[in-house]
Amino acid sequence: VKLVESGGGLVQAGGSLRLSCEASGSTSSINAMGWYRQGPGAQREMVATIISSGMTNYDDSVKGRFTISRDNAESTMYLQMNSLKPEDTGVYVCMAHNDDEPTAWGQGTQVTVSS
Repeated sequence: VKLVESGGGLVQAGGSLRLSCEASGSTSSINAMGWYRQGPGAQREMVATIISSGMTNYDDSVKGRFTISRDNAESTMYLQMNSLKPEDTGVYVCMAHNDDEPTAWGQGTQVTVSS
């Protein structure tokens, strides 16, 4: 599976961005996808995940502000980010898991939130 992210950018605090992650390859076998972020000088952390059933999970810091979704027909995952805060700044990386291949990671897209 290959993953390509898009949609990052510079936004003021309180603004919104929508990230996209397009998957190619063995997409039918993907059973979980997610967004992770790595802030300056910080370790990579989970932001949100979604499994095949549609069940979602969010880090407490983004609950109520971010929404993860997946369009299986287009093999694309999204992250709608509202009410952005400066602490949301970081490189957002897409992840896809299936049982047949190593977990796939994208190259990441930069999100910068100014105060």
